[in-house]
Amino acid sequence: MAYDVALAERLRAVVHAEPGVSEKRMFGGLAFLIDGNLAVSASSQGGLLLRIDPAEAAALVREPQVRRFEMRGRAMDGWLHVDSAVLDDDHELRRWVGHGVDFARSLGPKRPRR
Repeated sequence: MAYDVALAERLRAVVHAEPGVSEKRMFGGLAFLIDGNLAVSASSQGGLLLRIDPAEAAALVREPQVRRFEMRGRAMDGWLHVDSAVLDDDHELRRWVGHGVDFARSLGPKRPRR
């Protein structure tokens, strides 16, 4: 499944003014990075792939239609999947994107690979 192009456009509109934002195709979706750190992505599974502070995961997965992101059957620490239905409301979209942007920014800029 390809990522949701309309969701990617909405994500772009939310993060466009963030300093250090860039886009990159990753994991079959379209990711938005802050200073080289993935913050949020329009997932190839639908909905959002979201990078978060692992300490917040237990609280955030209690919300409806939010779960830990799994890769090859293994739940990944610090990564969530937020279902599309949660994101219909622009306020909710901005709230979830905010979690990813805040965490990505807390990591500091990535050094370019040599």
